[in-house]
Amino acid sequence: MENTSGGGRKAVVPPEIDNWNWGAFFLTWIWGAANNTPIAFLMFVPIVNIPMWVILGIKGSAWAWQNKRWESVEAFKRTQRKWAMWGPVVLVVLVLAVGGLFWSVVSIMKSSDAYKLAVSEVQASTEVSQLLGTPITPGIPTGSIQVSGADGRANLAFNVEGPKGKGRVYILAVEAMGKWHLNQAVFEDDATKNRIDLNAQSDSEK
Repeated sequence: MENTSGGGRKAVVPPEIDNWNWGAFFLTWIWGAANNTPIAFLMFVPIVNIPMWVILGIKGSAWAWQNKRWESVEAFKRTQRKWAMWGPVVLVVLVLAVGGLFWSVVSIMKSSDAYKLAVSEVQASTEVSQLLGTPITPGIPTGSIQVSGADGRANLAFNVEGPKGKGRVYILAVEAMGKWHLNQAVFEDDATKNRIDLNAQSDSEK
């Protein structure tokens, strides 16, 4: 059969290569850049990128054959097998890297004085203890912490859980001259959605 590779959309695709392409599925735009298939860059377009994973898997081999000149069908197969082999490996590495970054950020937040101060306030609250029971276990914080020298600002939220119920804590904290202070600290009960001002209770207990 004549080598039609690189002939564009009208090029005849050999039946033996017109099958699912795991390299295109796993590596999407990276595979597309190497295989002269710019349509793979639709992965950067919201909503469209969702079906593109499957579309690239189905049409990837045909597009790669039509868009790039290959020495032979066998050369094409060898190259695509390599992409299929490395695709899952690269994907796993990326997932591990993102997961490692996520847990690094979480660890920094959990070790911050702002988070520890908020946890101590909610665990010391009589009202929260009556609602949730004890011990009260804090969850993973989300939000942001910004520190510049001896000053800082934290906007955090985290779940808390006790034997009798669950809730969520929201805090706004500031650091001045190296010491953190809770400007606002609110507990919201999951069951009733009622809120308790932890700052007000803390001040009344002093």
